[in-house]
Amino acid sequence: MIMAVDIGNTNVKIGIFDNGVMTNSFKMSTIINRTSDEYVAVLTQLLHHNNIRLEDIRGAIISSVIPQLDYTFSNVISYCFGIKPLVLGVGVKTGLHIKYDSPRELGSDRIATCVAAVKEAGAPVIVVDFGTATTVNVVNEKHEFLGGCITLGIRSTSDALSRQTAKLPSVELKAPGKIVAQSTSKAIQSGIIYGTVGQIKYIVEKIKQETGLVNAKVVATGGMSELVYGVEKIFDYIDRALSLKGLYEIYRLNSDKLQ
Repeated sequence: MIMAVDIGNTNVKIGIFDNGVMTNSFKMSTIINRTSDEYVAVLTQLLHHNNIRLEDIRGAIISSVIPQLDYTFSNVISYCFGIKPLVLGVGVKTGLHIKYDSPRELGSDRIATCVAAVKEAGAPVIVVDFGTATTVNVVNEKHEFLGGCITLGIRSTSDALSRQTAKLPSVELKAPGKIVAQSTSKAIQSGIIYGTVGQIKYIVEKIKQETGLVNAKVVATGGMSELVYGVEKIFDYIDRALSLKGLYEIYRLNSDKLQ
């Protein structure tokens, strides 16, 4: 079994792959000041709950947007399984040609989702990832990662509104049914959800115009992807496990160096 670990700003997502198939997935909260011992305790409990033995894990790969946790999770995996994990970064084979001014600035999670999207949908492809931040990434028919754009995530927008204003409440993130709302809570829902739909539609259309990739598939991932898709069918398909599947593919591409 191979373990893929995607360390995000809000959650750490973990996928277990057996013969190329993701058999289990689970997540834990991202806590920067949590010690390696604490992460070991949480991870081993999750594995036990999913009937996975420590000795069954023979390889691991890590993607992280929080540099402080790279060392922590490398230690956790070494301690639990007696293996050295592959950490996704510059110099690791991904199957993509990175066209980015400073590759070291590029979030490894963006690469992982694109790798999986190319495998599943083909290239060219536009990948929309709804996380703490919403990212839109582009890969052309030559498998070149062209870049993309980053904006506030849906939940981050809602949290910012309630935190930065005196009277606006925190609301449940769901589409209110119509844009013109008759209550403050529904007005916030309307602005955030329909605003996101309009934003993503515009960005995708401009990307296709700017790059000439008019036939690019549009793939979505992340916790809020179904919410957006429920308002308007602007994606060709959704896969919430895209980052974990991409990490497994990258591990497989580099397996010769891990023997």
